[in-house]
Amino acid sequence: MGGTTRRPYGSTAKTRQMVLAALGVVKVATAEQIRQLMCPGTASAQTVRNGCLDLAREGLVESLGSASRINANGNQVTEKLWNLTGPGLEAAATLLDRPTKEMGGTARGAARAGAKHAVKVTDTIAAFLQTSPEPTRPVLRKRSQAATTAPASVPSHDATPAAPAPQQRPVGMGRIASWATEVVLPVAGTQTTPAKGSLRADAVLTAPEHRLPVLFVEVDNGTENPVTLSYKVSRYRDFFRRTVKHPSASPGWQDDARVPLWQLMFDPLKAKPRSRGYWRQDHPPLAIVFTKKVGATAMNNRIDHVVRLTRLHWEGHYRSGHSYSPSEDDSFTDYQDTVPLLLTTLDRLQQHGPLGAVWWRAGHGAWETLADALANPDGKAAYEHREAVRREEERQQREREQREYEEQWEREEREAKARRDRQRAQRAAEEEARKSAVEPDPTCQQCGGPLKKANTATDDPQEDLAPPPDGLRCAACRIQLAEPTTRIGRFIRRVIDRPSSDSGRWYV
Repeated sequence: MGGTTRRPYGSTAKTRQMVLAALGVVKVATAEQIRQLMCPGTASAQTVRNGCLDLAREGLVESLGSASRINANGNQVTEKLWNLTGPGLEAAATLLDRPTKEMGGTARGAARAGAKHAVKVTDTIAAFLQTSPEPTRPVLRKRSQAATTAPASVPSHDATPAAPAPQQRPVGMGRIASWATEVVLPVAGTQTTPAKGSLRADAVLTAPEHRLPVLFVEVDNGTENPVTLSYKVSRYRDFFRRTVKHPSASPGWQDDARVPLWQLMFDPLKAKPRSRGYWRQDHPPLAIVFTKKVGATAMNNRIDHVVRLTRLHWEGHYRSGHSYSPSEDDSFTDYQDTVPLLLTTLDRLQQHGPLGAVWWRAGHGAWETLADALANPDGKAAYEHREAVRREEERQQREREQREYEEQWEREEREAKARRDRQRAQRAAEEEARKSAVEPDPTCQQCGGPLKKANTATDDPQEDLAPPPDGLRCAACRIQLAEPTTRIGRFIRRVIDRPSSDSGRWYV
């Protein structure tokens, strides 16, 4: 494409914005690195290079050094290193929507020295991003003036060529604006005037979309021994432990409103003052990326050495939980005030991406994905989950027992009601049968005969002579029992009972 007087290299506004955004984050990079960060779908780095050259004419970027790398063919290639100028830093801050004071320096000294460490940091960020390549639109070529004798069935070479298929890359995380490099982490003092012992993080990623509020990244080129790396981990722990008073805390919250400084710097929503002890949160993870290419044995030995030296900072503490039975004693590991330490290599990141099984979590003992590496299967959260499951099971058991008790009670009530109904029905039937049955004539208890003679023709004459009925004896038995037993009594009775000769009836 042809250029203009102001931009002779013909770069587009989009290309120049990508160059400013990339250099605003990584500070120094080659054109090929910027292409990998921002537009890996382009055929070559010439598009980015043209953007850098046009920005250089405007005084926004400059090239003060060069860096060497090995290309895909195994050849050593030397490329220019590009960095921002002062005005370029301000332009990048506007583009990234960041305060200029948080942008850091222009990295002019690093560019002059070849920026070996900065170049590896840029490669690490590119391996995290894994920017998806977008297919580019090929440039239309003018039709050749020479006549062609090719048959109509043969496609013309003047036709627009097909766009190359985009290269497949692993899934990445974050975007260029999610990163910051050379971030001052003051153990004491301020960010502008940090105290001695403070450190400067190589790169910091904020990716809340991956449930990762902040990830600190340290890039090791093999120039630092494991002791130096372990000391750096201890300084990270000191920084994570630092608490400050929340700037928006009310006067009455002077003791309760202290929050970790790292939350104020990278996760202000989480750092809101709430209740006493809220600031006691787990520390954010720290990732160490080894970039030097060595053998598998040498790399494993280096990782093991770093893990052993930093055990004090990442190892949790055993805590006994509840005893549910003599054979079941639940417990957990308390990772409070520990640093989740992740280790990997640049080659693994570039090949599998940050979401692949490329992370070695200190204390886990296997290569894991980022989610598995950040998890604590033996930690307090897992224990609390088991506790919640057990409480839910106990609640369900109590509900089952209550339902069984209520069902048993209802069943017994139904059975008792059925028994009472049957008894009432039986008594009613017996009463009905008794009423409907013919009662037998009463008998005399003395002689066993009928208590009263049933004679419809004439009445029993003895009923008039017998004592009054007593319901137990017949008239004859009552008369017999009423007869006198002495001699005088029998005589008087015969006189009284003598029949009249006139009437033929008994009279007195």
